[in-house]
Amino acid sequence: MNILFIMYDQLRFDYLSCAGHPHLHTPNFDRVAAMGVRFTNAYVQSPVCGASRMSCYTGRYASSHGAQWNGFPLRVGEQTLGDHLRRAGMECWLLGKTHMKADVEGMARLGLSPDSQIGARQTECGFDAWIRDDGLWGEGPDGFYDEKRSPYNEYLKTKGYPSQNPWADFANAGVEKDGEIASGWMFKNCDKPANIREEDSETPWLTREAISFIDQARDGWCAHLSFIKPHWPYIVPAPYHDMYGSNHVPQAVVHPVERENPHPVYDAFMGNRIAQAFQRDDVRQKVIPAYMGLIKQCDDQLGVLLDHLEETGRMENTMIVLTSDHGDYLGDHWLGEKDLFHDPSVKVPLIVYDPRTQADGTRGTTCDALVEAIDLAPTFVEAAGGKVADHILEGLSLTPWLHGETPDWRSFVVSEYDYSVTPMCEKLGVSSRDARMFMVFDGRYKLIHAEGGFRPMLFDLTSDPQEFHDLAKSAGHQAEIDRLYGLLGQWGRRMSQRVTRSEDDIAAMRGRSARRGILPFLYDGTEVPEEMTARYRSRTQTVYAKE
Repeated sequence: MNILFIMYDQLRFDYLSCAGHPHLHTPNFDRVAAMGVRFTNAYVQSPVCGASRMSCYTGRYASSHGAQWNGFPLRVGEQTLGDHLRRAGMECWLLGKTHMKADVEGMARLGLSPDSQIGARQTECGFDAWIRDDGLWGEGPDGFYDEKRSPYNEYLKTKGYPSQNPWADFANAGVEKDGEIASGWMFKNCDKPANIREEDSETPWLTREAISFIDQARDGWCAHLSFIKPHWPYIVPAPYHDMYGSNHVPQAVVHPVERENPHPVYDAFMGNRIAQAFQRDDVRQKVIPAYMGLIKQCDDQLGVLLDHLEETGRMENTMIVLTSDHGDYLGDHWLGEKDLFHDPSVKVPLIVYDPRTQADGTRGTTCDALVEAIDLAPTFVEAAGGKVADHILEGLSLTPWLHGETPDWRSFVVSEYDYSVTPMCEKLGVSSRDARMFMVFDGRYKLIHAEGGFRPMLFDLTSDPQEFHDLAKSAGHQAEIDRLYGLLGQWGRRMSQRVTRSEDDIAAMRGRSARRGILPFLYDGTEVPEEMTARYRSRTQTVYAKE
């Protein structure tokens, strides 16, 4: 068995034709859905890149692994997907983005050199890196930050793009009529084609790298193919730049009631620069067609990859997983980007193709179970033939759903968000320790708790699927609020840090000291089996003690 774990960055759950998008046709996402199971209620454990990805890679909630924001290091020693899969005999490789920050101080404290195998894996989130490129190679007043030397930029240089940072000058830029650069950082330029040959843009380049990896690999691998797109900057090369137009841009999912007495944290985010940009119709008219073009390009390149798997016979023994690290508001709920807990941000696409015959009965189906992104790690361990270390991995394996079973399953999902490094923290006047939010969703009601003395938010997605009406603004819903707080408390009391002893270890430890002859608190020995006290009975002994 092989595992091709494909993650797209900032891909909304509803921007696929198999999920019902009215204009964006994604035949290759649909193709995988027709071969496998599409999970319709998949939620990430944090709606921000770094924290979400660290949860995926560790199989643990954000408050368990601690890397709760972009640039927060994943502490040295935290076990990741690579550690679990290697124990099961499966290699684990990275192609593309992780958004992982290494715990350099922790490595130095333990004497781990980044040049060693274990040190390199620590710096790459447990993966062996075939090629690592996180994208977003900005260049500002402080210069061009290229700590790891972008492999993609180096590739562009070999193709003749005349720049030290061709990502910024070509892949992320169009051209004005007067020949001046039209940077993709500016929304007004999103409708221009990126000034790059389409085959040299990021998504086809990484797809070719994936094919090169697959062609040289022996079976028994997990490859995390992690695309930077359709994450901003929203600019795409021809012919994708004008495939969609204003007639394909939906009305923003907003309601005036959302701005009436809003929750203070929500209000702060609605007032930030990102939200203010996406509250402009002219911005949405340019951004959304480009976003759709980026997804269409992703779908086409997925088709290239699927065709290659079929042509080489690898489709028959390769599990394929398609997902995202979070969504994109695109102006819905008066917001842009991600960060908060409305479905466009925290809910993601998840499609799993399992080639095993046990999955034949579920091909082309959907599953409405409440799924968390951390469920992928135990699923992969089982696919590799390993035993799930459930004292470490906090997710639940999806294998039963894939094989047509109905397992005993969770009744709610949880997501967390730490906004301590954002301007909203200062605007709200909360301490960095209190700048944290939690979402608990039971399939109908969604409760959002913000530390710092704020009231909660509550939405009923059955009567209000677009999440307009915050029921916690008024009285009459305290019973639901209390019930959901009870679920959040239940989750908060979970065993999450006893990661050095498994349940089997603990069972084996019970009574071990007694079998080694450590027998305190006995009166005459009849309290334990005779074999325990045999060493201390029925033997004569020379007397040395004084009477």
